[in-house]
Amino acid sequence: MKLSRAEILTALKAWNQAWERHDLEGVLSLMHADVLFENWTGGKAVGREELRKAWQPWFGQGNFRFIEEEMFVDEVDQKVLFRWRLEWPCPEKAFAGKMEKRHGVDVIHFKDGKIINKLTFSKTTVEIDGQRRALHY
Repeated sequence: MKLSRAEILTALKAWNQAWERHDLEGVLSLMHADVLFENWTGGKAVGREELRKAWQPWFGQGNFRFIEEEMFVDEVDQKVLFRWRLEWPCPEKAFAGKMEKRHGVDVIHFKDGKIINKLTFSKTTVEIDGQRRALHY
């Protein structure tokens, strides 16, 4: 089952709204049962259940926000390039409580109308108090 460009955009709009609500089940509803997720640290989760376990603590905090900056959709190959900005309290002890802005890209592949791959890449610098700082992970 291939999605049309309009269907991909509609699905991703609903998906992004679920992220905005910190609705883990809503986000996972667009994920394929065999999804592969890789994050910017090299961590990965395979399968919707493993992803749920990995993301539950983060969603429980509910203090993050992804802002869409740009999106490219390849209807033929069922792929999306989603450029985003993450805003959240900085997890580094030296900047605890300060708002961090991080820029990144998700490479998303669809299979059977669901996200089968979500590969996340992030810049190695973040912005805190208007200044660029290197990540220390």
